[in-house]
Amino acid sequence: MSFETSAGTRGGRVPKGPFMRIVNKVVAPMIRRKGQFGGMNALVLTTVGRKSGQERATPLAWFPGPDGSWLIVASANGAVNNPGWYHNLKANPEKARIEVGGKTVEVRAQQLHGDERAQAWNQISKNERFAGYQEKTDRELPIIKLTPR
Repeated sequence: MSFETSAGTRGGRVPKGPFMRIVNKVVAPMIRRKGQFGGMNALVLTTVGRKSGQERATPLAWFPGPDGSWLIVASANGAVNNPGWYHNLKANPEKARIEVGGKTVEVRAQQLHGDERAQAWNQISKNERFAGYQEKTDRELPIIKLTPR
């Protein structure tokens, strides 16, 4: 399946730039130690920048997939645009890894579509935070399935 989610026309504001780099540097080590953040399962996703070619680490919440995979949502706080890590995975779906549960796992990224996405969203949207992100924007929030390579 392909990565196919375009930008919306409305959405929430997303902090970015130096502020987010500092937050990520503080939060990522906590996630590596505890596997949670803000009362949710969390992991650190490392992608390869589509333009820079540099590795980028991003702390993210995750949800269990039915087959032992990890499901992540490109919510970006319900912003108009997809987050940078989404575009990095789109360009390099085989060049990602996660740090979760004290392990580093090389993963393959696949965007869910159709019934598979609907089933995943049914589970994820029970989380009020993620349901709220979807309400902020008119783009369909991409759900990405990460499986070990």
